[in-house]
Amino acid sequence: MSIENNILVKLNEVGFQQNKKWLVKGVSLQVERGKIVTLIGPNGSGKSTTAKIALGIYKNIEGQVEKFTNNIGYVPQKISIDWTLPLRVKDFMLLTDNLKDDSLDEALTLTGVKHLKDKNLGNLSGGEFQRVLLARAISKKPELLVLDEPVQGVDFTGEIALYELIKKISEKLNCGILLISHDLHTVMTATDHVVCLNGHVCCSGSPKDVARNNEYKALFGEQASQTLSVYEHKHDHEHSNDGEIKKN
Repeated sequence: MSIENNILVKLNEVGFQQNKKWLVKGVSLQVERGKIVTLIGPNGSGKSTTAKIALGIYKNIEGQVEKFTNNIGYVPQKISIDWTLPLRVKDFMLLTDNLKDDSLDEALTLTGVKHLKDKNLGNLSGGEFQRVLLARAISKKPELLVLDEPVQGVDFTGEIALYELIKKISEKLNCGILLISHDLHTVMTATDHVVCLNGHVCCSGSPKDVARNNEYKALFGEQASQTLSVYEHKHDHEHSNDGEIKKN
């Protein structure tokens, strides 16, 4: 299959302004099936705006969005939940979708939280809750998955485990993923292509190429570029849900 047939969404010189101020301008990127594209940049750089343009949430845009699938899963950066409600994981999974039991169980199994199916949502750890959000997003086997800061509220070792899970989801479902992160070095092993934003595309390419780029260094500092190499390692082990290395 050609690259063109594998493209799920393509942004051509897109921009969006609010109150006469451009939040992003001139952004081009594409997400292909089986690939992970990561948007990085400082706060206010337009990462979430770009994702919402890709999703079609923002309509009055400059440029063009070409979508080749409507089968899309989405984990937003913020989600409003009344934590006082006695809401179990399986109830949360069924709030907006009428899932069959096997689809629900399959999604929870893939994200490693099937054992939490009957647990109250308010009693989950940050990492467990993020895994449930991922399970909900993949329950209908999307072709395109958009994840906005999917490791927030999770400690560093938990972040590594979640990024490895995201990579596993991409491979298992053969879906394209548009991933938003504030940090390049923690997503290094889980991403194929990086787009560094600061209201526009500062630089893009492989994680290594972006880390060497002067515009990336200007945004994140020389130390961030050097730190990247510390996290580049081939995995001959697996991490558990809390990020610890599993013993064979």
